[in-house]
Amino acid sequence: MNVSSANTELMPKKIFLCAISNILSGSCNEDCSFCTQSSKYNTKIDRYYFKPVDTIVKEAKKARKIGAVGFCLVTSGVGLDTKRKEFVKKVALAINREDLNLNLIGCNGIAKLEELVELKEAGIGSYNHNLESSKNYYQKICTTHSWDDRYKTAIDVKKAGLKLCSGGIFGMGESSEDRVELIKSLQSLEPDSVAINFFMPNPDIPLTKNNISVEEAKEVIVQIKEAMPTSRIMVAGGREYLFGSSQNEIFALGVNSIVIGDYLTTKGEKEDKDMQMLKKLGLEIAKSCGDS
Repeated sequence: MNVSSANTELMPKKIFLCAISNILSGSCNEDCSFCTQSSKYNTKIDRYYFKPVDTIVKEAKKARKIGAVGFCLVTSGVGLDTKRKEFVKKVALAINREDLNLNLIGCNGIAKLEELVELKEAGIGSYNHNLESSKNYYQKICTTHSWDDRYKTAIDVKKAGLKLCSGGIFGMGESSEDRVELIKSLQSLEPDSVAINFFMPNPDIPLTKNNISVEEAKEVIVQIKEAMPTSRIMVAGGREYLFGSSQNEIFALGVNSIVIGDYLTTKGEKEDKDMQMLKKLGLEIAKSCGDS
């Protein structure tokens, strides 16, 4: 199937909303050329070590009130050192005490199997770890850790009994062949959900241009849906930037999940505007991650 043949048969009945909390910002020593959180680049973002736990709990409550069923706890940095791990566990326990019926998602970089098991025991339900690009292209956008380390973490997420969310960023200068290879790698992981991000240029990082068109982006969504028909398909970062007023068209391609609210270091669409769009399309908001 190609983009032109996509129709309302792929339109989902329910949309799963996910919100993000950047609980540790801008303290990463890696050199990922697409990331504003690297301390190697002089990006104009908020930088802080650990966000107050009560603030994060308030954000979780707000996300649930809006309709989010997933709440992602993101820490900058290559992985889970002891302080990061213990903080994520502390936050997870605090949120779960509120009985919000939220699926908590860890997004804390490269992690060992035993660390992932600890997060699961603390109440984390899913783990988001993106491959970002094809293995071949990754060495061109990051030199401080390997693509293989990322892939192994994704494997260990499933071994730990966590749900796996994995995806990548499109529009970083990669070729169409790189996109195909990334999708094949993701397919081999059999993720529960796929996070599709579109690169947002920033003048303060090495990558300053987005090389993917709207039509190419739609084709990527179609290819991912075909490759992983049972996975939840989420369009996350770059949705507003790339699609603009045509965001409503992505759902007919099989997208059944979006991030609502702000992203890590950039503003997202206003929540009420997203909700109006979904209502106009006749899409129901899922009540829990277990909805079918």
